[in-house]
Amino acid sequence: MTVSDSRLSEAKTALLDKYLRGELPQAARTQRGIPRRPSGERIPLSFGQQQVWLHAQMAPDRPIYNECITVHLPGALDVAALERSFNEVIRRHEAWRTTFPTVDGEPFQVIHPASPIALPVIHLEGLPEDQRETEALRLATEDARLPFDLARGPLLRPRLVRLGDAEHGLFLSLHHIIFDGVSIYDVFLPELAAIYEAFSAGKPSPLPEPTIQYADYAYWQRRRLQPEFLTEHLSYWQHQLSADLPMLQLPTDYTRPAAQTFRGVLQRFALSKTLTDALKELSRREGVTLYMTLVSAFIAMLHRYAGQDDIVIGTTTGSRDRPEIENLMGFFLNTLALRTDLSGDPTYRELLRRVRRATLDDQAHRDVPFELVVRTLQPQRNLAQNPLFQVMFTLEPPLAPLDVPWSISQLDVDVGKAKFDLSIELDDRPEGIIGRFEYRTDLFAPGTITRMIGHWQTLLAGIVANPNLPL
Repeated sequence: MTVSDSRLSEAKTALLDKYLRGELPQAARTQRGIPRRPSGERIPLSFGQQQVWLHAQMAPDRPIYNECITVHLPGALDVAALERSFNEVIRRHEAWRTTFPTVDGEPFQVIHPASPIALPVIHLEGLPEDQRETEALRLATEDARLPFDLARGPLLRPRLVRLGDAEHGLFLSLHHIIFDGVSIYDVFLPELAAIYEAFSAGKPSPLPEPTIQYADYAYWQRRRLQPEFLTEHLSYWQHQLSADLPMLQLPTDYTRPAAQTFRGVLQRFALSKTLTDALKELSRREGVTLYMTLVSAFIAMLHRYAGQDDIVIGTTTGSRDRPEIENLMGFFLNTLALRTDLSGDPTYRELLRRVRRATLDDQAHRDVPFELVVRTLQPQRNLAQNPLFQVMFTLEPPLAPLDVPWSISQLDVDVGKAKFDLSIELDDRPEGIIGRFEYRTDLFAPGTITRMIGHWQTLLAGIVANPNLPL
């Protein structure tokens, strides 16, 4: 990919925005398809799964990679049809029937036959109305904080909560190794809704069978990313990250412990629709994606807090660059290290140009597995911090349009963990951007994060008002 300084066209910006969220395949449709894996062979983990698996081994009894998904189901509900639909989705996607045992310390995938999973129904309609949602979240939090056994599984726990005659919530606790944002927002919920509509009307599933499964992709990926393919891309990361790599020195409330505990908590926030629309308009005018606009503002805030001109943060990119995997459930993410130069007191508009260039350059070399980048760079490691970066920024894909008034969220339940010092996760919704700051309680007090959220919102408003002011 050649990166120029010219603005992206509006159409290309929209396509890149989708790609950065993992929604859009960019490979040519004429490429040779991913074949089915050979039968009888041991199935390796994908590179992304291996990164999650390795990190999870640092604290196997803690829910570092547990996530809770809430599906809001307003209106009358056919519980039996929903249960059948849920099981049909799991039958269609092997990734959610997979466990990860080890042989001689090396993990591999085991696909289990589809067997019915009951949806336990918790009745809360007898509680006072103002207590039902609180109790539902308490129960979901209990589920979400129970560790998963990657070797034995299962790696998901469903719970259906009845809040009233016309209000239900489906809470799913899952291990991150079996899903990503696109799996939830663009595959699971649309498939569940489509199958439910058919089953509740006495019709068969309207969906075609997947042509391949996640394990086929993992097997293919391992054989595709050979040394000759990776050499050029690894050279980029060596050049980008080797020289005097800075450690972000955010001021903390407490002394950093000698080893990471992964204890954390989240704080939710929302940007108004007015501010969200203004940020989208600014992105359109500048010829960049919404992701670039938001991450630039986040980096600008870190620059102010840390007083550093050279900042590295983590972000994720989707690897759904083939048409046959865009509708599969599984973990298709890779971690990237985004390095930004803030020297010279640039204006926000200039910073945005720098972030755009860095983002496009990183995307051109996105296929190198993050663990391979770390092994190649060999940064100084210690038990107290992650290598390369300590802060993460992600923007989830938007909700796919549905024929039913259902919605989904990953922001409702606090699992009580933090993989990094500080993470920000954003959802772009019709009512405005919503998000959460996830932070380590060993380092930060709640009031500090509350102020940080306020500072970021103030900074966003200032950027919209005048992007030509120096940082």
